[in-house]
Amino acid sequence: MTEIRRITLGSGDPKRLFAGGLHGDEWKYTSWILESLDAPGVGTLVVIPKLTDQDYVSTLEERYYEGYGSNLVAAIDEIRPLIYLELHSYHNFDELTDVRRIDKVGVPAYVELEDGVLIGSISPILRRRCFSNHDLCISFEIPVADQRSKSQRLVKKFLEFTKDCTSRDEFLDFLLTRYPDQGMRAVENYKRFYKI
Repeated sequence: MTEIRRITLGSGDPKRLFAGGLHGDEWKYTSWILESLDAPGVGTLVVIPKLTDQDYVSTLEERYYEGYGSNLVAAIDEIRPLIYLELHSYHNFDELTDVRRIDKVGVPAYVELEDGVLIGSISPILRRRCFSNHDLCISFEIPVADQRSKSQRLVKKFLEFTKDCTSRDEFLDFLLTRYPDQGMRAVENYKRFYKI
């Protein structure tokens, strides 16, 4: 297993893990955001700004977790985060937000919050392997763009808030207050998919 760079900020509980650069060249658009975060007010934030720069393999495929994704699983098993967040970048908005995505690729569509920033759940393979239904596991997607685009600045604000959350409910309250329609769609997608 290749050693991955981790940045540990703060200490104690609750523990949070934010990961980026999970495949391909996504890290070019997301790493600076993760590296710019400060320690949370309470607890620990572990940041993996770049898991890999190897060829793209979807996190929706089991083989991802048998390859370089095994480093991610090992980090989750070691840290045992209460809050887990993935930061991705995308080229194709329509594929990720397609209402038929569940039928096409087996997972719910992402929901746009604003300025091209999408929110959704993490891969069900990873969720079932490493987390309970009570853990907060979210995925943000931002469009591929030059650094410090509007969407990158916005997602950085979301990460700044999330790094200080001490529970799943605190994040959900924020999401549903700020984005009631989009937040409710994201929550309903999650509940339907996991039959909760």
